Amino acid sequence: MAVQPAQSAGTARRDLSGDALAQEVFDRFAQTEPARFRELMQALVRHLHAFAREVQLTEEEWFAAIQFLTRVGQTCSDTRQEMIMLSDVLGLSMQVIGINHPAVDGSTESTVFGPFYIADPKVYPNGADLANGAVGQPCYVTGQVRSTNGGPIAGAVLDIWQADEEGLYDVQRPDLTEPQGRGRLIAGPDGRFAFWTVKPEPYPIPTDGPVGVLMHAANRSPMRPAHIHYMVSANGYQPVTTHVFSTGDPFLDVDAVFGVKQSLIGQFDRHDPGTAPDGRKLDQPYYTMEYDFVLAPASNGTA
Repeated sequence: MAVQPAQSAGTARRDLSGDALAQEVFDRFAQTEPARFRELMQALVRHLHAFAREVQLTEEEWFAAIQFLTRVGQTCSDTRQEMIMLSDVLGLSMQVIGINHPAVDGSTESTVFGPFYIADPKVYPNGADLANGAVGQPCYVTGQVRSTNGGPIAGAVLDIWQADEEGLYDVQRPDLTEPQGRGRLIAGPDGRFAFWTVKPEPYPIPTDGPVGVLMHAANRSPMRPAHIHYMVSANGYQPVTTHVFSTGDPFLDVDAVFGVKQSLIGQFDRHDPGTAPDGRKLDQPYYTMEYDFVLAPASNGTA
């Protein structure tokens, strides 16, 4: 279907179907303001009607789609965002991220936000234990936040969240009274940060809702490779929302939400029981992982 500019007054606007119907819907948005909203809606109409015509969409199929989207919305809550998860498994989240957050001059690449972020997490001192009782093998994470010119970024803010060894985030455990595997750190004057957590493990995205039904119907794996979420920001710099994945994970190439990038893979090293780098003594094996984040100056060039 090739939608044309708005039709002139007096054109018949009854008994519409096919391309004529799509054209009329397109034209109804011709006077919409602002211009960006008009562009979005007319493009949506153009592609949506073209899709329906291309696949010869049946009424039963369209009603099933409406029911599915209704269930997706109804599943959303303060601690679960099923709509984000739908966007993720369709690859749309990564498509939008690629458009809006290209890496600049070697800055850390962005990836999906995910459905389990909680705003304003508890602030911990550098070196603290963010696991806070989460099940899993101890893991000591260190790194530095730098600018693209190589200098450290003092006082950078890092929001961190992850699933535990059983693949569950704290918000998926209704019996918890305190956050686990989640917190906020403030980088030191040298841009460095450190924290204890548990080693991340691969896990399936939640399959008990409508997105899970979709994945099952499509015969797609719901698995995500092991990762830790980060949101890193600092005054005068472009923030980044990203993950750090575990090298060698069997699901790196089949991530259910298409979020893996080679530059975001880190090395988790296993150590025998003993004294950890921060002096902590452990009577069980533990892991260490070091990963640096690089932020690009804000577009106004104030950094």
